[in-house]
Amino acid sequence: MGSFSIWHWLVVLVIVMLIFGTKKLGNIGSDLGKAVKGFKDGVKGADEEDKPAQAPSQVADKSTIDVEAKEKAKH
Repeated sequence: MGSFSIWHWLVVLVIVMLIFGTKKLGNIGSDLGKAVKGFKDGVKGADEEDKPAQAPSQVADKSTIDVEAKEKAKH
């Protein structure tokens, strides 16, 4: 009496389809899929924000003087 057979689940499925209709069930499925995709994108975006920023690339022109370093040297 504790387990349900396949026939029990089929009867429940038919009753649910009669109550809600196939169109509404399809809309619920697509909404659920969009929600899962949005959640995954949100988690991916949060992971990218947690990554440290990359250091700026080195200047190719050797004649450029770093003003901040020059001011530190004066003090």
